[in-house]
Amino acid sequence: MQKTKEKRAILITGCSSGIGYHVAVELDKLGYQVIASARKMQDVQKLQKLGLSSVQLDLDDTESIRNAFQQTLEISGGSLYALFNNGAYGQPGAVEDLSRETLRAQLETNLLGWHELTSLVLPVMREKSEGRVIYNSSILGFAAMPYRGAYNCSKFALEGLVDTLRMELKGTGIFLSLIEPGPILSNFRKNAMAKFFQNIDADNSFHKAQYDAMKKRLKTEGPAAPFTLPPDAVLKRVLHALESKKPKIRYPVTVPTFVFAFLKRILTHRALDRLLMLSSGDGKR
Repeated sequence: MQKTKEKRAILITGCSSGIGYHVAVELDKLGYQVIASARKMQDVQKLQKLGLSSVQLDLDDTESIRNAFQQTLEISGGSLYALFNNGAYGQPGAVEDLSRETLRAQLETNLLGWHELTSLVLPVMREKSEGRVIYNSSILGFAAMPYRGAYNCSKFALEGLVDTLRMELKGTGIFLSLIEPGPILSNFRKNAMAKFFQNIDADNSFHKAQYDAMKKRLKTEGPAAPFTLPPDAVLKRVLHALESKKPKIRYPVTVPTFVFAFLKRILTHRALDRLLMLSSGDGKR
């Protein structure tokens, strides 16, 4: 009997919906040993019903991260080829309306939880001198837009952290890649709207007029921005980052990401500010 090729194990965070869900399902079809994580147990059970290995992982909780990591190693037989850091949310609101607690919560999920999980994974990858760590960043990781300050902050910080870690891992066989999507079809706006109402006192804010317009955008069903792509656009970049001998450091996704990456190199800071304000409708889009 011919020995079957060992499946490559990948842990994916934030698989309850959107990009994480799509990537987990499709990689499983392609023969990867997918361990899909979600914060809520009901989502874990949903993933398990699909035949996926799934663990509960709350990126805000150190104990949850460590437990999920240990369960992942038990499922994978002690090895892990790849980690896709994807679980995140967006906290809308003007910077001056963000409390310290609200900003901290954004960073706990979008940055510090990813960092803690990655730090657990790296020694396992180093044992085999190979591995891939893929981060789902954003166009807002290099191009700031108004009323997205908390999310901008988390993604700008992520990109700096990953750039540093990439240099520190040179020669280990472990490759890091940042995926930078623009608008992608997902539940991102729905979740952002919940965080907005939970944490922002819109009625008593100087920015109330902008918030009223923002609420309409957040409540929009389907694509709310031009050039919105399905999650499959991100999957294609994830596959390249997993399978290429020389994965890219950054993978721009959607037209706006390519455009603003180019414009950031040629425009003055003030000109870029004006364009970003215009493209966001002063925070209304």
